Amino acid sequence: MEYVNLGPSGLKVSRLCLGCMSYGDTSKGWHGDWVLSEEESRPFIREALEAGINFFDTANMYSLGASEEVVGRLLSQFARRDEIVVATKAFMPWRQAPNTGGLSRKALMQAIDDSLTRLDMDYVDLFQIHRWDTETPIEETMEALHDIVKAGKARYIGASSMWAWQFAKAQEVAKANGWTRFISMQNHVNLLYREEEREMLPLCADQGVGVIPWSPLARGKLARAWDESTVRSETDGFGKLLYRQQEEADRAIVEAVGAIAEERGVSRATVALAWHFAKEVTAPIIGATKDGHIGAAVAAMGLELTAEEVRRLEEPYMPKAPVGVETTVPRDWSVSVREE
Repeated sequence: MEYVNLGPSGLKVSRLCLGCMSYGDTSKGWHGDWVLSEEESRPFIREALEAGINFFDTANMYSLGASEEVVGRLLSQFARRDEIVVATKAFMPWRQAPNTGGLSRKALMQAIDDSLTRLDMDYVDLFQIHRWDTETPIEETMEALHDIVKAGKARYIGASSMWAWQFAKAQEVAKANGWTRFISMQNHVNLLYREEEREMLPLCADQGVGVIPWSPLARGKLARAWDESTVRSETDGFGKLLYRQQEEADRAIVEAVGAIAEERGVSRATVALAWHFAKEVTAPIIGATKDGHIGAAVAAMGLELTAEEVRRLEEPYMPKAPVGVETTVPRDWSVSVREE
């Protein structure tokens, strides 16, 4: 396993981050039948640690909080706290009532305390805002995040999908006031969605911000044949929203991934993830719910794509309307997701 600094900080993270959205409480009926129970999640957390992965990402809204509970319990069994990097996120409403979501000072202070209780930890290493909040002044948000860091409840802060101008504005507000700045951007980047290459990735490269993309395999589309389906692909409403444009071009990309995988004698997932390491990416956030998922991701770090292979993978791409940067959500967000 390789380890690098996350953005401008001294925090060492593995070149792969294990995303924990798939781990939680299946009885809560959050996303779909693909969510694993605690016992089903256990071998993947252990395998990730054995592979050298020290970076784990969750959020307060994954499985309506149960993901944090499961991740906290399993990591306490298999790892030393000072050797791992735990990241979580806040923004999405956790209840249908005023102030139970968003990025106000009140909401963020409550969210970090609730996350620490569920994780059963004294602090998180990376506390991230899950989206931009149009209803709260960014000055209020950045000062609250700074105070959370100074209180010792988070070591660093990061952001997730938003417009590049919003991210730049937040960083400048923090800089002007002497507050803590974001060290990472968790955005939507993969071979089927490359719109972030226009503004956000160049901004992060210029400012030295770490990039930890979510959905690097496009919800699994890049890891299987075009016509193949899974339980998740059939039940994941958000995934269907993300990838419903330019199907002809997307199919050509998926076929190119398959062709290169066959030529190299590796899995499709390995090829698709290897593309990230040819870009300005710190650590793609991988999912693992089946045998072989983590192994394929680890193999990607050792697969150096040629310039010609990168060209074959990128050439069919057609521009898309931006998705995944929503700044407003229904107040009862958890219900709306289950109904998609």
